[in-house]
Amino acid sequence: MKLLNKFPKSSPSLHLDLIKNGWVPMKEPKTLISAILLSVPLMVVNAIISIGVINIFSTVSLSEFGLLSDSISITINLGIIFWLVLLLILHELLHLIFIPNFIKSEKTFVGFTLFGGFVITEEVVSKSRYIIITFAPFMIISIILPLILSVFGLLTTTLKFLIILNAMASSVDMLNLLHIIKQVPKNAALKSNGPDTYWKYTQTNEKCKYNESNLYN
Repeated sequence: MKLLNKFPKSSPSLHLDLIKNGWVPMKEPKTLISAILLSVPLMVVNAIISIGVINIFSTVSLSEFGLLSDSISITINLGIIFWLVLLLILHELLHLIFIPNFIKSEKTFVGFTLFGGFVITEEVVSKSRYIIITFAPFMIISIILPLILSVFGLLTTTLKFLIILNAMASSVDMLNLLHIIKQVPKNAALKSNGPDTYWKYTQTNEKCKYNESNLYN
């Protein structure tokens, strides 16, 4: 694995090669800003789902986060900054660990920018694996984790906040997931050219043998 410090750009020449070899470009947001704006409704849905899961064993109220008091004050300390950084790392790590052979792969990269983190791999994966990679951080952090913490009485206000924040931050992942489910056939492989994603039919039992850029964020 290698670390990157900037978001990758698409290559026009690679785009032509992919089209020539039968790869189909997906219809998806062309910029990160447009993806974030389109994912706002999913941000709300994700938050509601996560709050519902927390409420199975615990409760979430606005007053718990100091939002119903006569005066609202926001305090930023080193502790919360540490937790936010840890959440970002954990979120991206959960994308990473579901990429096949990511430890041995010399074409898998992790990056952090001012807009967050991302994971890139040049290994091509199936549609089902892509769905797992995309869905994992939301499922594990915002659904499974609060259930486990609640059972052991460890679900603090800070952890509730981070769990809900992760659910909201996963909205772009969910938008990407919806595009994949809607546009990509069952027996297909996916790869990306920077922020642009492509799919191609594969044989059911045939391993993918392509090595072009594939992006998960």
